[in-house]
Order: sequence, then C-alpha cells, then structure tokens
Amino acid sequence: MAQGRGARLEREAWQVLEGTLMRWRGRPVGARAALHPGDEPANYGHCFLRDFYVAGLAFLAAGRPEPVAGFLEAVCALQCAEPHLDCFRPGRGLMPASFAVVRGPDGERLEADFGERAIGRVAPVDAGFWWVLLLRAYRRATGDAALAARPPVQRALALVLELALLPRFEMRPTLLVPEAGYLIDRRLGVYGHPLDVQVLLFGALRAGAELAEDPRLQAACQERLAHLTHHLRRRYWLDFPRLNALHRARVEEFGVDADNPYNLRPEAIPTWVFPWVPDEGGYFAGNLGPGRLDFRWFALGNLLAVPWGLAEPPQARAILDLLARRRGELVAEMPLKLVYPPLEGRDWELLTGWDVRNVPWSYHNGGSWPMLLWALTA
Repeated sequence: MAQGRGARLEREAWQVLEGTLMRWRGRPVGARAALHPGDEPANYGHCFLRDFYVAGLAFLAAGRPEPVAGFLEAVCALQCAEPHLDCFRPGRGLMPASFAVVRGPDGERLEADFGERAIGRVAPVDAGFWWVLLLRAYRRATGDAALAARPPVQRALALVLELALLPRFEMRPTLLVPEAGYLIDRRLGVYGHPLDVQVLLFGALRAGAELAEDPRLQAACQERLAHLTHHLRRRYWLDFPRLNALHRARVEEFGVDADNPYNLRPEAIPTWVFPWVPDEGGYFAGNLGPGRLDFRWFALGNLLAVPWGLAEPPQARAILDLLARRRGELVAEMPLKLVYPPLEGRDWELLTGWDVRNVPWSYHNGGSWPMLLWALTA
C-alpha cells in the first residue's frame, strides 16, 4: 500500500514539474517557480537558477537531459559579459537570479532579472555557481562533453569563475557577500562570508577545475580551492574541543602568528551553544569576520559539505551525529530547518529590520524548507 502511494505521489510530482516547463523557440529552457492560480505574483512565472538546479538533477536522473541542456545554454546567453563602469548594471560575469520567456507582437524573448525586482535590489551571488554545478552534473550524467566545450559556454564559465577569483578589498579565500545576496534574500544578518555561499564556491571551484579548458584558469581554481578548504575546515568548524579553545582564546593579538586573528571574544559565545552541541557532534559555523562568529546552524552549507567533500570524514560523521541527536530542532515535524536557532527579540528587530515575513520560526528565520531534503538525501 505504501509503495502504491509513493508511486502515485511520484507521478503527481512529475506532472506538476512537467506543467512548469518553459519553452523558448520550441525548446524547454527552464521551469517556472510555481503554478499559481489566479493573479500571479510578479516572479512566479520566472525560472530561478537555484531552484532549477534541483529540477535539473531530477531530469538527469530520469534520463531526460534536454531541459537541462536548454537551460544551460539559455542562461549562458543571458550572462552579463561586457566590462563596464555603470553601477546600475550587473557586473561582468554575473548570471541572473531568474528569467522568463516573454511573448509579444515581435515574437518571444528571454527576459532576465539580475535583482532589479528583489527587495533591496541585490544581485544574486549564488546564481552563477548553481549554473556551473549543473553544467558539471550534466556532463557526468550524460557523458556529453561537447556542450561544456562550446566556446560560448567556456567563456561563460570563465567569467563566473573570474568574478569569484578576482582580488577585492580583502585578502582571504572566502567571498564577501552583501545582505540578501543569495538563497536568503531578505535581511537576516548573513552579510559578510556566509557559509552557504562559501560551500557553493567550493563546489564551483571543483567543477571549474574539471570543466575549464584554459590551464591558467584550472590552476587558479585549484589554488583557491586549497586555500578555501583549509580556511573553512579550520576557522568555521565548531565542535566541543573547538568551543573550549574559543572559550580560552587570547584576544587583541597582532601579527601573522596570532592564534585568534579575528579577535573572537569568549564573551560573545551564546549560552545555548555548549549544551546544544553533542560530545561527538559538530558543524560549520554560519559566518566569520572581524570580531564575529555566527554560531547559527545553516542547513544548506552543512549538508552539502558532506557529499561534496569539504567536510573531512570525522567532520562529516560529526555533522550527521548532530543531525541525529538534534533531530527535533533541525528536522522537526516538517523538514528541514534552514537556519537554527531563529533570531528572536531584540536580535530579530535589529538584524531583520522588523521583517514580518521572517518572524521567529518562519520563512528563512527558522522556517521549514522541505526542498532541502535533496541535500540531506545526498
């Protein structure tokens, strides 16, 4: 009986996914964000790059690569590829957060959104990484190396990677991200170097080193990947020994040999952390910067760190142990908590700007995201 119900649900899911497919010039190029009856919200008819990654994996697993190939080429054509100095245009190498097929008297065209419709008008930092990751998945699933080798695709790949690799105002391997610049697209205190984006960068660098045909770009990806891996494993990792070390850390150290280069103060460790982390458990912290370590659990980054190889074997076991022992908080009745614990009280007021969509235990702020089950399954 359970098998029959599961098969029925799978058929219904495929019917819904098929109904969301967008076609351009007769070819599937993406999937709409949602099928919404009646008056459709402004962006429900768009295909979001981060959302289609999951749908793309489903199509590849089912032996149907055509929608994925169409998506990869369509997004490639939408990328901002020309250098410019206009602050109101997306930077060179950026890929859109979403796109739609627009039909009019002159035919049909693809319309990209680089964040112009988003709250705060923030461009998506993660969009290009999802595209790179799906390109690698497509090649591995189909054995078709020709698509990735096409000059327009190689150029798009190089622009995404160069945008991430370029030196900025910081000298560290992680990527500086503005508030609301990725999956968490509203204020939630994620500005700086959020774990979720750093893990996506890790995955994109691994994929880029494999897909890029330019030896210099391959070498740059591999070098940055080594630095990023060491930094995340050492500085972001939290378990009981690490918490004890932070509790006893010296502060106001100067020089290249400082053990506490970010000047993290023991007084800033939240009181909930010590009793919450099991003896054998651990996880990657949510963010790191000068005088700041975000102790919140961010599901996407921690879950992807395991199958993608960022977490070393003992760290991977510790993450899974934490999930098992804290199932009530992290998985709960409707899986899966995107962030834990939620911001509450004065923290919620200050860090979200009284955002009523992100009240405690809602949406990004401790809300449940069943779509993350794919990452947990992986």
